[in-house]
Amino acid sequence: MNKRMPRQPDPGLEDRILNAAHTLWKRGGEKALTMRAVARAAKTNTPAVYRRFKHRQDIVRALLRRTQDDIRKSLEACRTIEAMGETYLDYALSHPHEYELFYASVRVFSPPSRDGRLRPIRESRPNLGLMEKRLAERLGGAPEDHTRLALALWAVAHGTATMLLTKAIPSGHEAELRAAFSASVKAMLRGASGIF
Repeated sequence: MNKRMPRQPDPGLEDRILNAAHTLWKRGGEKALTMRAVARAAKTNTPAVYRRFKHRQDIVRALLRRTQDDIRKSLEACRTIEAMGETYLDYALSHPHEYELFYASVRVFSPPSRDGRLRPIRESRPNLGLMEKRLAERLGGAPEDHTRLALALWAVAHGTATMLLTKAIPSGHEAELRAAFSASVKAMLRGASGIF
């Protein structure tokens, strides 16, 4: 009787699946992330992908966590809020596909609350929570006292990153836009107590 040997678990398969999904995202965006394409790129079969990720959104969610963790590590290394802003822009410009993934799909981190109340933004956006914490360290008070200022800083950073990535500003003016961004951050921090 010919007995089949049971399959051995492949400890590296999940990483291969996510790396394959990341490569597919970079080539074709969210539309390229079919379970079959991910399996083919990871050199496995589709059922193996489904055993680890029940739905395509689970793969997107895992990719988002990776990106969010990468951004967070970069931001945690910064000593000042101004440096956090510059690092955020640098990350967006040096990782445009990851940045696009993050902002095109971040809604998967925002499930509606069960009781109808809004959840604090920091629950689904831990990098905003990090900014609130750094603002509290610099300006005093509790982190949640600085949500509006953190949102304003995030809005300026995201707007600037988007303008740079989409080339919405005439060529040659990128340094001017970054200087305006830096000046805006400094002005918001100076005026924080009176405005926010």
